[in-house]
Amino acid sequence: MAHTHIASFNVVQAAQLGEAPSIAPNAIIKNCSFGRYTEVGDHARLTDSVLDDYSYLERGCDVMSTDIGKFSNIAAMVRINPGFHPMERPTLHHFTYRRAKYGFASEDDASFFAWRQRQRVTIGHDTWIGHGVVIMPGVTIGNGAVIGSNAVVTKDVPAYAIAAGAPAKVLRQRFTKSIASAIESTAWWDWDHATLAERLEDFNDLRRFLSRYAE
Repeated sequence: MAHTHIASFNVVQAAQLGEAPSIAPNAIIKNCSFGRYTEVGDHARLTDSVLDDYSYLERGCDVMSTDIGKFSNIAAMVRINPGFHPMERPTLHHFTYRRAKYGFASEDDASFFAWRQRQRVTIGHDTWIGHGVVIMPGVTIGNGAVIGSNAVVTKDVPAYAIAAGAPAKVLRQRFTKSIASAIESTAWWDWDHATLAERLEDFNDLRRFLSRYAE
């Protein structure tokens, strides 16, 4: 039986990144700040958040009230700081704070949403957030941490830890404590673009990298 071979169909070539963020035309952005060389994928939605230098979000991500550090790698379909319902009230339903929607008031409950925005998530530099991860409100992810696909993160994750599961638990550390501290001491994520280019090959060899740049 003959097959039809398709070498390329509806494949968009990757754009050259630069000082201005690269944002997919169908992404939804509200009250956000972007660093240099940042990228936001198809159908992503960001609200009240910061995406710092060189970080990217793949397609279908939904992010609210989150501070994302530099060089963060966020896979597709990640949900960060999802909305939650006030369980201490007599009802879980959002008619108590989305009042205008139901004709109970001319405006929604601003104090509830202000409180909601204060439950910010913080994601450190050089992190890897796997496909389909959910990170709950108020959580902090340390520098260099890895979150496995489909994890549900309800507690803080230390720097350079690998966490997975639902709820997520730390499986192991990427490096010994001394090596992790040495990497952090370089603060390489703050190097300018020219310095990164000049030292690019050193990122391929941990020993060489630390011998040259660690304090």
